[in-house]
Amino acid sequence: MTSATLRAMTSTALWTRDQAIAATGGTAHGRDWQASGLAIDSRKVMRGDIFVALPGERVDGHGYVNGALEAGGAAALVSHRPENLAKDAPLIEVPDVLSGLVALATAARARSSARIAAVTGSVGKTGSKEMLAACLARLGSCEATRGNLNNHIGAPLSLARLAPDADFAVFELGMNHADEIRPLTRLVRPHVALITTVEPVHIEVFPSVEAIADAKAEILEGIEPGGTAILNRDNAYFDRLSAVAGRLGVGRVVGFGSDDRAEVRLLSHQSVEAGTHVTASVAGRPMSWTVGGTGAHWALNSCGVVATLFALGVDIAAALPALAEVRAGRGRGAAFTLTTGGGRFTLLDESYNASPPAVRAALSVLSGMAPEGNGRRIAVLGDMRELGAVAPEAHAGLRDAVLACGLDRVFLVGPEMTALRRVLPEGLVAAHGDRSEDVAGAVAAAVRPGDVVLVKGSLGTNMKPIVQALEAFGLGEGSA
Repeated sequence: MTSATLRAMTSTALWTRDQAIAATGGTAHGRDWQASGLAIDSRKVMRGDIFVALPGERVDGHGYVNGALEAGGAAALVSHRPENLAKDAPLIEVPDVLSGLVALATAARARSSARIAAVTGSVGKTGSKEMLAACLARLGSCEATRGNLNNHIGAPLSLARLAPDADFAVFELGMNHADEIRPLTRLVRPHVALITTVEPVHIEVFPSVEAIADAKAEILEGIEPGGTAILNRDNAYFDRLSAVAGRLGVGRVVGFGSDDRAEVRLLSHQSVEAGTHVTASVAGRPMSWTVGGTGAHWALNSCGVVATLFALGVDIAAALPALAEVRAGRGRGAAFTLTTGGGRFTLLDESYNASPPAVRAALSVLSGMAPEGNGRRIAVLGDMRELGAVAPEAHAGLRDAVLACGLDRVFLVGPEMTALRRVLPEGLVAAHGDRSEDVAGAVAAAVRPGDVVLVKGSLGTNMKPIVQALEAFGLGEGSA
């Protein structure tokens, strides 16, 4: 059930003016109102939203209050009255807009009786959040983080959107520095917290992977008394995270993975037309399900989701069918069939982000995708960012995964990929450019019918022009 559906079904306002004033301690201006949602982007304001006029380095939301109200916004959360507003314009004036948003979130959590889960991890957190939200929506009304609004703004925004009568909520919490998750989890106060895995992602700003594990472990500090930590038994930092849970007095730890000691144990998985079929043991009970994403990482992450359902004490069997409906999104592993004049090829779009484990997972998926006819497997790999001093080693370390994938051609983007190019066989690399625009044309020109093409790179490397070039070369037919 989407948040829009939830809005339509409930007759109870998300926020009345009096409730918002009581929560924020702000001053009301203008006419009375009721709100059904919140927005921080004036271009995305829906009728009934509170527009949160956040100040920014380049853009100040106060300059867009009038447009937001004209678009149907119920009110605006401001720190001062913008110019050229109608006298009866509905405003909540507070000393600081972000603090006002956090106050709304705090009040939303205090009044909620929902069962709440929080998700973090070096990779897999957004997909796990989507799977978990889909499962819980089968069992009742569920609010969830939209997209990846998982930072100091996104988390309170998501929590402030929590309907008073929601049954469940799932919040994704992200970080790229220490001490960022701590205030978010204490705000959300989850009953269950899932850490998908700990990997050397954002290692540029951390002294060690152990420090990354400690930063991820901050999510455990907000767990409600008697709550549960869900940890990856296959990850090298399980014991470290479990020890933190013990020191914090977390009620219990539930493990997932292929490890024999995992309460939710992955027994097998195989690619099927609908995605990935998974067989597992859930607290000793054999269970199976199909998840819409393809690959071993989807199988493992779905076990983390099932472990979370187990910890929440819900009807797992009733929730599992929802997993088949969860698909990888654009930039996050979605596969598209594109038609050319002479046939068709498949684009595997992983352009949103990249890290060493994520690139290996994407290459594993590519290796399992069969080209058609005389088609080939082609990978377009861009720089992985925020790896600091280990960047050359990390990029060169992709060699075995590239060779195991059985690639016919490799295109590389970014100066860091020089380390990988140097260790690959001569002739395998078709082109290498500093920017995606430098190789986009060559990639599109190289593709022929039957090919399967993976595009993978960090957000900062900007692989989107390559995806756009391939889409311009072919006409999309939807998911493969």
